[in-house]
Amino acid sequence: MLAIRMYLEGNSQRAIGRILRVSQQSVANWVGIYVENLPAAQKPESVHTAELDEMYTFIGNKKTGSTS
Repeated sequence: MLAIRMYLEGNSQRAIGRILRVSQQSVANWVGIYVENLPAAQKPESVHTAELDEMYTFIGNKKTGSTS
């Protein structure tokens, strides 16, 4: 569980392996097993509000004429 907590805090699997003195693959396996046991995410039946990222506005208002 310590490895999972460290991973959720943003540590890389490689760093966790070094700190806990286990292989990086062991950490990856632990994270994978933990994820498999999580309950399925619930999806809303309908969406009332959608939020767009600021990149949409930036690209749409770009002065270079490029749309990509």
